[in-house]
Amino acid sequence: MTNAPLAAYPALRLRRLRQADWIRRLVRETVLTPADLIWSMVVHDGEGQVPVAAMPGVFRLSVKDAAAAAKEARALGIPAIAVFPHIDGAKKDAAGSLADDPDGLIARAVKAMKDAAPEVGVMCDVALDPFTDHGHDGLIENGRILNDPTIERLVAQGLMQAKAGCDILAPSDMMDGRCGVLRRALEAEGLQDVMIMSYAAKFASAFYGPYREAIGSGKLGTGSVENPGDKKTYQMDFGNSDEALREVALDIAEGADMVMVKPGMPYLDIVRRVVDAFAMPTFAFQVSGEYAMLMAAAQNGWLEEERAIMESLGAFKRAGAAGVITYFAPRAARLLGA
Repeated sequence: MTNAPLAAYPALRLRRLRQADWIRRLVRETVLTPADLIWSMVVHDGEGQVPVAAMPGVFRLSVKDAAAAAKEARALGIPAIAVFPHIDGAKKDAAGSLADDPDGLIARAVKAMKDAAPEVGVMCDVALDPFTDHGHDGLIENGRILNDPTIERLVAQGLMQAKAGCDILAPSDMMDGRCGVLRRALEAEGLQDVMIMSYAAKFASAFYGPYREAIGSGKLGTGSVENPGDKKTYQMDFGNSDEALREVALDIAEGADMVMVKPGMPYLDIVRRVVDAFAMPTFAFQVSGEYAMLMAAAQNGWLEEERAIMESLGAFKRAGAAGVITYFAPRAARLLGA
């Protein structure tokens, strides 16, 4: 940015560069394309598509429908899909035993998607919360989330996902040291090409609520020793910014190829700081609560839906994000191609 003084009005009229669509497009500083999007998708172990009440327009997809969606992503120019499972509550337990099932929902979904559209990347969430009956991302003992025993379960889960064909493992659990242990395990198994996108700065947020409905997550408790009432002992305090940089630095040092900030729009300042500090591929997750708020306002006529979608996604690119994980991905890709 130059410090040279600007010319004064009327020699300088900034509106000259806004007067028509063609010139606005020509001088636009930030451009969003389908290649900037990762499609956030929920799969279920059943037939057809099941609507998510809290997220209008979002459906849990069957394995067959997920494979079809991978082909759709390819046609729309969306480079990757982030897949999350909805697990039958009767099959959950305190240890999240199904998380590393090689014949389970995620393994079958990944294989189907890669068979259908091998050119589309698949990203898998490495965390126990979809599989635990208590809804936490880790193992619990006497009301405490156990760090190192949880990592053992996460590594088993991540290796299963990688062997099923997953391209990017995305640890979202926020356990200390998990990226390093996972990276070493991948190397030991000859899976060195599998990438890690770490949820490096994941905040304890109110914006995750609709997602928990989407995946049928177990209900958090009220602070009992069996089930702590929140995730604040492992997800970050929303008031902290410097700590986010420390978390990102650690995950990079442990072998993360890419990092993520979650939630997205309420944390654009964190995105910008991470990009400036590390020059690392940095992604933002436009989470379920952000999606639900925007859609609710649009359905009430309070926002222009399509404009709001594109403006919100453009904000992530303007903040410096390499890309955005979003439930709006197919909708946005169609709008961009219109």
